[in-house]
Amino acid sequence: MTDDSHRGVEPRAPAEFGLVQAWWGDGKGKTTAAIGMGARAAGHGYRVHLLQFMKGGAASVEDVRGEYGAIEQIDGFSYEHTGHYGWHGFADGSDDDDHAAKARGGLERARDLLASAADADLTEPLALDGDPEAGIHMLILDEVLYAANRGLIDPAEVVGLLDSKPANLELVCTGGHERPAYLDDHVDLVSEVRKERHPIDAGQRARKGTEF
Repeated sequence: MTDDSHRGVEPRAPAEFGLVQAWWGDGKGKTTAAIGMGARAAGHGYRVHLLQFMKGGAASVEDVRGEYGAIEQIDGFSYEHTGHYGWHGFADGSDDDDHAAKARGGLERARDLLASAADADLTEPLALDGDPEAGIHMLILDEVLYAANRGLIDPAEVVGLLDSKPANLELVCTGGHERPAYLDDHVDLVSEVRKERHPIDAGQRARKGTEF
């Protein structure tokens, strides 16, 4: 028998949001973990937004990623993408200056979202279908740490984002293979996702449904 009592999520406000999380490392699963956490929060009726910095596709990865279709089915969860096609530093025909320009655009968008959240009352429920500019309870900045590691944005500017965060907003930052030591005094949770083995090292290309 299927229990449908969880269906029809009502808008609610989190009682204990307001921390800063950082997910980094050379292992697979940082974005996956962050999106899963976003889905969990949305399932409680909280308003969640995902802003992706670096996942613009590549020769082996389609522009339309599987997480977008899933997020569109979740009330209270929205997304947008600011990254350039390809990956910075890869021989994929993409221009490094274009990557930097897109990353800076993502940074400005993150600032706008944080400013809007600061103007909203995050201790109250928010419309699940409302624009993110009307306020969000959780903001996921996917691959922002990768953009900082690659020098596309200044790590000090990432710290500035964290310092401008309103008190009741849960801020989740992901990305990068290098430890973001510059965040040490600014984050509440740090998780390293470490690779022990990855099929890409044996020549396996990114697979639809697991990597995109």
